[in-house]
Amino acid sequence: MLSPAVQDYLKAIFTLQEESSVVATTDIARAMKVSAASVTGMIKRLDRMRLVVHESYKGVRLTAAGEKIALEIIRHHRLLETYLKEVMGYSWQQMHEEAEHLEHHISEDFEQRIDALLGYPTHDPHGHPIPTQDLRLVRAETITLSEAPVDEALVVHHVSDEDTALLHLLERIGLMPGCRVRIVVRGKDGMKIQIGGREEFVEKAVTRGVHVMA
Repeated sequence: MLSPAVQDYLKAIFTLQEESSVVATTDIARAMKVSAASVTGMIKRLDRMRLVVHESYKGVRLTAAGEKIALEIIRHHRLLETYLKEVMGYSWQQMHEEAEHLEHHISEDFEQRIDALLGYPTHDPHGHPIPTQDLRLVRAETITLSEAPVDEALVVHHVSDEDTALLHLLERIGLMPGCRVRIVVRGKDGMKIQIGGREEFVEKAVTRGVHVMA
């Protein structure tokens, strides 16, 4: 069985690959909150295990085997977050931390039972797609709220799960997956949006973590 550390690296690389097909070791270090030297050592190990392909000065990419493992861990994580939030009433921070721990230890039978209990959800509480049982990930074409046009009806598809404080803010103002929003005015430091029959000002940094569809 692969160690939790190996699984965490594969999951991080997969997530980073969604932005770029080849991932720099510095990006992995930032995402994992570890030193560049630690990343280099792990990447060499993953390369020997044929879970990644690493070329000096060119970056890292997952092999098919590495991607399969990453998707399995992501499926565990997103199903667990959904269960912890919707069934057990965990807060955003508790939900994420508990899922980070449990994702490495649940059996496939346990995963399937949670999936059935929840009614086979397709998205987690943040709006991110949950990989299917055969490890396919269905992505939607979205843009960030910061990139969206003014005065157009939009629907929030998913929000960033990297910052708990951001999630609490988004929950407080109702800017969560499935809600309808319209940009009223875009400014240098942020924008005024219309949501739930009222107007709110949101800072630019916040709008980068909200992904929408027209």
